[in-house]
Amino acid sequence: MPKIGRIERRDVLGPTLYTKVRDDFRKRIIEIKRARRVHVGDRVTLVFENRDTLRFQIEEMLRAEHIAGDEGIQAELDVYNELMPDEGSLSATLFLEIPRDEDAKVALPRFVGLDEHVTLEIGAHRVRAAFEPGRQEEERISAVQYLRFPLTADAMTELRAPGTPLAIAIDHPDYRHRAELDDAVRESLARDYE
Repeated sequence: MPKIGRIERRDVLGPTLYTKVRDDFRKRIIEIKRARRVHVGDRVTLVFENRDTLRFQIEEMLRAEHIAGDEGIQAELDVYNELMPDEGSLSATLFLEIPRDEDAKVALPRFVGLDEHVTLEIGAHRVRAAFEPGRQEEERISAVQYLRFPLTADAMTELRAPGTPLAIAIDHPDYRHRAELDDAVRESLARDYE
């Protein structure tokens, strides 16, 4: 079954049932995320999302916020389904990691404009990230960003081909880094579309 596609109410356990299976579920998701987490320099981490990772986030949010009613659960489903990759795109959560000894109010503004400077390289294809609007202002940026990489059919074919080189490049004036992704990442992303 593809690891993309909307998460429905029937797919969610809710706080009471989830608590009983949480430890095992968390272990499984940690292992899944291991091959989907990419560090780009020392300040940026991306986690490529899929149905499993987003379902985990929903269950954790419902548990943390004690949301058990259908209306509240549906509201969380609506939020997280917006982050779901689809047949023509990959999606990721980007974390700006500010060390504890730095003032986030000083460090974060240096990343304003990041939404114009993140690219996924799949073989010969260069795909500019499309960031979720509203998480950045002229002088402020959220430490958590949601983004999507729209893929052409050719880029998707290359993603599925073993050995295709993948990389994330950031060419922001104040933050220039590139991370080569190993084939385990490519394989994990390609499996989402089987």
